[in-house]
Amino acid sequence: MNLRLGFSRLAFFMTVAATVVLYGCSKSTQETPTKPVASSAEGHITDMDVTEHVRTALQQNDRLKGFDIQVLTLKGDVRLIGALESQAQIDEAIRIARASAGAHAVHNELTLKN
Repeated sequence: MNLRLGFSRLAFFMTVAATVVLYGCSKSTQETPTKPVASSAEGHITDMDVTEHVRTALQQNDRLKGFDIQVLTLKGDVRLIGALESQAQIDEAIRIARASAGAHAVHNELTLKN
């Protein structure tokens, strides 16, 4: 009778071990792709969102239309590059970039045309 109880326990533990192993093997080994930084709809803004917002705002501004102002954003730091006709235009471009959601800092590399 003692031997019978030993086999029952052994069978029970083997069943538990097999279940654990099979359950673990059924998990997908494929990694879930990393999700990009959430969009503005979720409260977070990507660098691409910031860049696009600044570009659009600059292009819609009557004083800055037609000027080639490059906008680069890295970790919320916006860099403005280009040549404008007046200091007032440079100041306006900086103001627009600073007002953009997600912009942490603005680096002014705008110059005056000769």
